[in-house]
Amino acid sequence: MKKLRKIDLWIVIPYILLLGIGIVMVYSASFYNSLMAGGSTNHYLIKQSEYAVLGLILFYITFMLKEKILKNRRILSLMMIVTMTSLLYLLLRAYFVPSSRINGASAWINLGFFNFQPLELAKLFLIMFLALVLTNKQNRLIKKNGWKEVFHEVFQPLVIVASMIIMVFLQPDIGGALILSLITLVLLSSSTIPGKIIAELSTIVFAVFITMIIVIINCPPAFVKNNYAYQRFLAMQYPFQLEQKAGAQLVNSFYAISNGGVFGVGLGNSIQKRGYLPEPHTDFIMSIISEELGLMGVIFVLGLLLIIILRMVSLGLRSKKTYNSLIYYGVATMILTQIILNVGGLLGMVPLSGVTLPFISYGGSSLLVLSVALGIVLNLEATAKFEKIKKG
Repeated sequence: MKKLRKIDLWIVIPYILLLGIGIVMVYSASFYNSLMAGGSTNHYLIKQSEYAVLGLILFYITFMLKEKILKNRRILSLMMIVTMTSLLYLLLRAYFVPSSRINGASAWINLGFFNFQPLELAKLFLIMFLALVLTNKQNRLIKKNGWKEVFHEVFQPLVIVASMIIMVFLQPDIGGALILSLITLVLLSSSTIPGKIIAELSTIVFAVFITMIIVIINCPPAFVKNNYAYQRFLAMQYPFQLEQKAGAQLVNSFYAISNGGVFGVGLGNSIQKRGYLPEPHTDFIMSIISEELGLMGVIFVLGLLLIIILRMVSLGLRSKKTYNSLIYYGVATMILTQIILNVGGLLGMVPLSGVTLPFISYGGSSLLVLSVALGIVLNLEATAKFEKIKKG
């Protein structure tokens, strides 16, 4: 119980508030479609409440664990095996059973009681794995001056990381692959690898990304034109021209945001959730928040998320432990990237990617993994506080 006294309220309070808002908004966004489908209007409310309670339990358990358990190689190896096997299974299933794809992608495994999304576990594993590897190699990496030397040190870990990113990309889940890539880049940049090498790597990655975008815009290959992800890319550029096709989701998102104004039309009174926006309780829940609670509601939700992110960045800057800092930065990057992709997609600034809004959108995998990630962050911070007190 002593450890609970050291828990960081700057993270805990926004986290709990977001869980509550998520439950309310998932119910508000889903009850109409559930009613029209002949199901229970409380179905998603009950499921999201169960996920939130389970998330809190996992958060507490993770927070109370000893730090050495988080760094246990056997646990990380098990996480890697489960993640890699699950991602490989999704690719094989998509190849042999094309009908298993949902919205053009194969990203979920139905476990009966729960739809498991391996990508979410991959995010957490990637953060914990790279944080441990880069910390263990920090003294050797800081002495390296060239690409060849650095590459030799991190070759094996990066092969594992690259394999996961490629498998996620092939689902295809471009948003998920981008999140994993950015987490990797941020953690490498925050490690003891010389800044010159990181700058060169970042420049190369950025150049490749820009080149791919230019090619896709100006002369897309034949196999890309019929791709579901490419249709979303076109929808971002020409939403109203494609309103009857790929642009329908984005246009209805615009209508929802426009309807809401500053203060919204009132909780439960959204028009766009009534058959216009598909799955309004998942990818488009921020559009429903904007319509029902207005700009003020959006600012409040994004403000809570920003508090969590800035707090973790602050902890990372102040921490004297490389491992702790990398965990803080990794989790902050994961949450921030999801927000940018989700909100940016709804505003037509980036292609719709199916990325959920952290803690708010309906879904067990994302909520549970995020809860565990915050538990790890607060665990490390509380442990560091105790160690500081002992040292006097």
